Amino acid sequence: MSGTKEIGILKKEQKKTGETGGIAKLSGDAWRSLAADFGCEVLGSLILAVTTYNVALYAEFPMTGFSGIAMILYRLFRVPMGLSTILLNIPVAILCGRLIGKQFLVKSFRCMVISSLMLDYLAPLLPVYQGDRMIAALITGAVGALGYAMIYVRGSSTGGSDFIVMAVKAVRPYWNLGTIAFLSDVGVILAGGMIFKDLDGIVYGMIINLLFAVVVDKVILGMNAGMVALIVTEYGKMVTEEVDRCCMRGSTILKAAGGYQYDKKDVVMVAGSNKDIYQVQKRIREVEPKAFMIIMDSHEVHGEGFRITRVAGG
Repeated sequence: MSGTKEIGILKKEQKKTGETGGIAKLSGDAWRSLAADFGCEVLGSLILAVTTYNVALYAEFPMTGFSGIAMILYRLFRVPMGLSTILLNIPVAILCGRLIGKQFLVKSFRCMVISSLMLDYLAPLLPVYQGDRMIAALITGAVGALGYAMIYVRGSSTGGSDFIVMAVKAVRPYWNLGTIAFLSDVGVILAGGMIFKDLDGIVYGMIINLLFAVVVDKVILGMNAGMVALIVTEYGKMVTEEVDRCCMRGSTILKAAGGYQYDKKDVVMVAGSNKDIYQVQKRIREVEPKAFMIIMDSHEVHGEGFRITRVAGG
């Protein structure tokens, strides 16, 4: 009996130790995730501050979202852009808080403070671009969108119209993030152009807005993107073995029949990166030259073996 008790106590201690180890590991993962969040927020905010203050502001064309409203207030009344951005965000955050969630709201507030400080205190210390307006628009749109994408992929935002965008995304998760942002920002661009009587500025603002929408969608979808190969063959098992051998990817065999003679066929479905599918295509041509292959782009690939990048509540 004494030995049984000792074994029972030992098992309990091992269980506690295992649980403690699991908590320690989770804590380590949480710290790494927090560091990645903070790093992306700082770098993304720096990119946005530079493209907004050092490029767009001096090119004098209307910007998108709350940055555009802040820029209008700066040009009219010299109100610091970072300060006005924070003040504009307060009522929107209160209204959209329930839809976007507490965690996203807290992360966005942190990122909003970082970006506002960089906009008001760091960006003015850096040189400004005073060249061609079209080049300035391209820089602002393409490079600025990378800053937004870096922030979005970590489940955060810079606030402002981002709160509205993410609230709509939470209600309509199948809508593209860039498309929602494009529609929400058109009004601000038109207002800025009309206030300063700058028709060319409206055109440049639309170019920036379009670049934001395209680049953000491409970057975010690209992180989950891949390719799919459908291989029609009579030797499904052999093809799956070759797929595993050449790129270590799993595959699925679908039963099919020919549409002319109704002869039985196997359709091997493989999802992977561009490199994986290229290797599959090359290998199958060598071992089964009669196989019929269809290669398709896939906007998102989820599941075991694929890293998923989630945005907001998506």
